[in-house]
Amino acid sequence: GAMAPGKKITARIKRTLPVKGPQAPTLSELMRWYCLNTNTHGCRRIVVSRGRLRRFIWILLTLSAVGLILWQCAELLMNYYSASVSVTVQFQKLPFPAVTICNINPYKYSSMTDYLSELDKETKKALETFYGFSEGKSKVRRSVDEWNSTGSDFFKQIPLLKFEDFSKTATDLRSGQKRKIEGSVFHKDSSIVNSGDSNDIIGFQLCDANNSSECALYTFSSGVNAIQEWYKLHYMNIMAQIPLETKEKLSYSADDLLLTCFFDGLSCDKRHFTLFHHPLHGNCYTFNSGENGTILSTSTGGSEYGLQVVLYIDEADYNPFLVTSTGAKIIVHDQNEYPFIEDIGTEIETAAATSIGMHFTRSRKLSKPYSDCTETGADIPVENLYNKSYSLQICLHSCFQKAMVDSCGCAQYAQPLPAGAEYCNYKKNPNWMYCYYRLHEKFVKEQLGCQQICKDACSFKEWALTTSIAQWPSTVSEDWMLRVLSWDKGQKINKKLNKTDLANLMVFYKDLNERFISENPANTLVILLSNFGGQLGLWMSCSVVCVIEIIEVFFIDSLFIVMRRQWQKAKKWWNDQKRDRSGKTQQGRDLERQGHDNPVCIDEDLPTFNTALRLPLPQDNPLPRTPPPNYSTLRLETAFTEQLPDTLEVGQH
Repeated sequence: GAMAPGKKITARIKRTLPVKGPQAPTLSELMRWYCLNTNTHGCRRIVVSRGRLRRFIWILLTLSAVGLILWQCAELLMNYYSASVSVTVQFQKLPFPAVTICNINPYKYSSMTDYLSELDKETKKALETFYGFSEGKSKVRRSVDEWNSTGSDFFKQIPLLKFEDFSKTATDLRSGQKRKIEGSVFHKDSSIVNSGDSNDIIGFQLCDANNSSECALYTFSSGVNAIQEWYKLHYMNIMAQIPLETKEKLSYSADDLLLTCFFDGLSCDKRHFTLFHHPLHGNCYTFNSGENGTILSTSTGGSEYGLQVVLYIDEADYNPFLVTSTGAKIIVHDQNEYPFIEDIGTEIETAAATSIGMHFTRSRKLSKPYSDCTETGADIPVENLYNKSYSLQICLHSCFQKAMVDSCGCAQYAQPLPAGAEYCNYKKNPNWMYCYYRLHEKFVKEQLGCQQICKDACSFKEWALTTSIAQWPSTVSEDWMLRVLSWDKGQKINKKLNKTDLANLMVFYKDLNERFISENPANTLVILLSNFGGQLGLWMSCSVVCVIEIIEVFFIDSLFIVMRRQWQKAKKWWNDQKRDRSGKTQQGRDLERQGHDNPVCIDEDLPTFNTALRLPLPQDNPLPRTPPPNYSTLRLETAFTEQLPDTLEVGQH
């Protein structure tokens, strides 16, 4: 049987024009052409393999190879932003860090009497009521003017309470009366609660000044902790109202704190120390603060070449309720860093020589996209209140202080003041303590969002400290040393110094090895491309040219074929629509068509007898009839000039 006309045309095109690549009429033709001509051998094997099993195995192998390539390349991309850590150790002359020293007791107790007498009287009364403890004669002076009245009112509002067996029945410290306490309970020492013993618990209640039914109850399983926390709360209220200049005078001067000083084998004095006032620790002094533009360095390791100071602690002038330990606190830090003594300070004990050996490490992390650290803190939406270089600690404290000002209308005493704010005190902000405690609770539970906003710094310096302690002065040298030191102290002290008032401190580099820990990109673009090439070569024997070929065939050419097919379909549909609309008007004209104009006869090949018999009849139009021949055309032109009479008759008939 002969082919249908449409297939015949397609076959003829293929014969005359060897179709390749994007000119291929169908996607399957394109894929076959690609498999026969590509460099990737797996695809070629699929087409040329004989037998279904072998072809199936090659299809499976090729698809597995493609899958492995995609998986390995995805792994390479995911690991592109990984960093390798390198540690470099170099021996060199090291800059000496800043060393900030504070007395554990912030202000001289003798100079604070005017401010604290009312609070101390109240605290002693609590001790007497709850523990039957009495000092005998009260040492507290009563010459208090304005603090007296406001203080009393305040202590009435927030008294110390004693609770029986974890119930909500409490004994009021002032009146001694029992009353029921409402509000949620926050146990501050929950980890050390005595569940077996029916010990009484001490605490205090803070209520919302605007809504007295909103209360929070803070309880402590240890009376010491309760009294200290309650004392500190009122103490901060009082200190917030005293101006900074006055506070500096109430605290220790450099002459008070420093007895002797040596650095790098040479004598030094108070001129080498810079005053730094800390809200919780009073006057602190920073050695080598770099304020005058010069930073001291040390050329040799060992205790002889570091900083050596003898500190005068003066234990007799300590506040008995605010601090319960004796000594000094020190912190080693960079000149641009803020010293967070309350968080990470090291305590130095009295009547001892404390040696602190240091190892210096500089660290540098890669910023985005390798890690989530910040270079300068400029990209973090928290104002730096400390006027020092960025650190995570600074960010967290600044964030909390901002939240405090926004929520409570005033700033917390332990941190620097934001612009336009003032410290909280009960005269101006009667609600601040309840507000502060609730806010701090949210901060600790990470509900304020500060921990989410604040990031680590990318580069930081760290001094790892090793502390060792020896008894000092020794029993045999104690007598003469104390006499000489008392003499050095001169007219300021008329009595012989007590060794429990002194602390000897040495800070030095154990060695001058600087460790530098840095992160470097584990991958570069060149390495990534090489790894890609390795994967493609291993699994598909493929190169960059091959990848371009895949893109061309599978994306550009395939898309072209699909679009061409869609265009042809759309064109055909449009022509059909057009024919339907103009069908009725054409009907009349079609009746007059001649036989050779019959649309079903149009073909590039001339019809033979057989093909003509097979032509389908048009469905809608009646078949145009072939007109009878014009017989005059059958007249024979011959060589004869005359015609026979009988033929002539037939012609005229």
